[in-house]
Amino acid sequence: MERIVTGPATAASPPLGTPFPAGSLPDVAGLLDGVPRQRELPAPAPAAAPASAPATTRRPFRPWHLLPTPTGTPFTFVYAAVLAVTSLFAAYAAPSVLQVLYQDSSTDVAHLVRTPVAVLLASALWIAGGIVSPYAVAFVLVLTALERRIGGARAACVFLAGHVLATLATEVPVGLAVLFGHLPDTSLHRLDYGISFGVAASTGALAGLLGPWVRWPLLTLFAGMLVSDLIDFLDPMTNWGHLIALGIGIAGWPLVRAWRLSPGVPALSG
Repeated sequence: MERIVTGPATAASPPLGTPFPAGSLPDVAGLLDGVPRQRELPAPAPAAAPASAPATTRRPFRPWHLLPTPTGTPFTFVYAAVLAVTSLFAAYAAPSVLQVLYQDSSTDVAHLVRTPVAVLLASALWIAGGIVSPYAVAFVLVLTALERRIGGARAACVFLAGHVLATLATEVPVGLAVLFGHLPDTSLHRLDYGISFGVAASTGALAGLLGPWVRWPLLTLFAGMLVSDLIDFLDPMTNWGHLIALGIGIAGWPLVRAWRLSPGVPALSG
């Protein structure tokens, strides 16, 4: 059983359960002033709203950006002006004079062996088919778009890479075939000039900078046109050169993507 011990009751002790009189308690109000207060914790700051990711600023589409300008795309603008002059000259020059110029600018094996640099540069000053050629229109649109994305100097490197490498890839086998007696010596002299190899390489490179919904239709349409020309077998060496140049542009995707300019940087700085 639970044990309860109680002391003896005294006269001064009131019975158990009796409340103390109010006046009998000592005044301790002054003593409480010396008790230090509890430190108040600062109110928690309102949670900051999570920083939203900066909105991607899209530059509005301007139709005139499809065309070259002296300040925005100087390489394409100057090159297009030179091609316009040579095309105008070709439209009014005497056929005999034009034939001599075309022959001297041809990147056939005979000229590549003697003056490779001069003939490679000269052959890129003419448009096969004139200024109304599909490659003339493609040159303006493709090179303008490419230069706006990677800069003028780099766009020129892509164009020249396609022009030079595709030319060598088609003419060197001809020279070797003549050397080993598989082709006649007349194969060393043929007309091979124009900007089409450079345009094909630039188209392939530009496709790597576009979104997939534009990239793959562009490549399908362009490659389909080149394959159709090859099937017609009218100029197989040139047709193979176009496909090789397109492949060169596609192979350069990692490089041109590394060269891509930021949206706020003008193309002229490239």
